[in-house]
Amino acid sequence: MAENAKEFYERIGRDMERMKQAAPDTIRGFGTLFQNVMKNGALKTKEKELIALGIGIAQRCGPCINMHVQKALEAGNTREEFWRPRALPC
Repeated sequence: MAENAKEFYERIGRDMERMKQAAPDTIRGFGTLFQNVMKNGALKTKEKELIALGIGIAQRCGPCINMHVQKALEAGNTREEFWRPRALPC
């Protein structure tokens, strides 16, 4: 696993190519599922990406966190939308 985000982004393209060659049907199926789930609907893509990022953080999945940070930014989220400290209800 990549130790930092820069290393992750340098390796992800190569890793995806290897996965496509090893399991093309699985990668194609996941890609189709992911694209359909992340389309605008009752929730917008930018909201869905923040939810996916939260799930990645809760699961402590480094690759998921890196990927969903990138996708959340691409979907139009701002730095402030990533971290808005709020008082937690007690």
